[in-house]
Amino acid sequence: MIEQGSYELISTIRTIPDYPRPGILFRDITTLLGNARAFRRAVDELVQPFAGSKIDKVAGIEARGFILGGAVAHQVSAGFIPIRKKGKLPHTKVSVAYSLEYGLDEMEMHEDAVTRGERVVLVDDLVATGGTAEGAVKLLRQMGAEIVAACFVIDLPDLGGADKLRALGVQVRTLMAFAGH
Repeated sequence: MIEQGSYELISTIRTIPDYPRPGILFRDITTLLGNARAFRRAVDELVQPFAGSKIDKVAGIEARGFILGGAVAHQVSAGFIPIRKKGKLPHTKVSVAYSLEYGLDEMEMHEDAVTRGERVVLVDDLVATGGTAEGAVKLLRQMGAEIVAACFVIDLPDLGGADKLRALGVQVRTLMAFAGH
């Protein structure tokens, strides 16, 4: 789970205690994004297993997944699909409900963002409980995409999200893991 050389990357993650509520250790990647060397390395390491593979699209989950996903799409010469919160996209869209810690929410993508059979890599900054990523996988599959992998900078394995994606038959790539939540 922690790749060779990840010590350098892990040291660029800022931990903010008690955010957004008491007892949570928020893993902030904005410090990694602000470090040119670390950002480049994270993108390179996310795409490394797929170098030379045919990737048609990279889907990024709002909002940090847009930053990472755009860079990954550029690196693998693929198109980019923004997966957004409900009500943010202007054209004809498809949506799926997904589980949050306390309830449901919806995410959307344009219905013409992916063509049946296209090979897609899903990207976000962090996988925790996996509800958002699971929703994105279901949305992409609903439109006929083949999910090559789901890639995250950070895994919180104690919360089980990566395992939930693996149970759906999705290959999961993470660069580092933090215990707890």
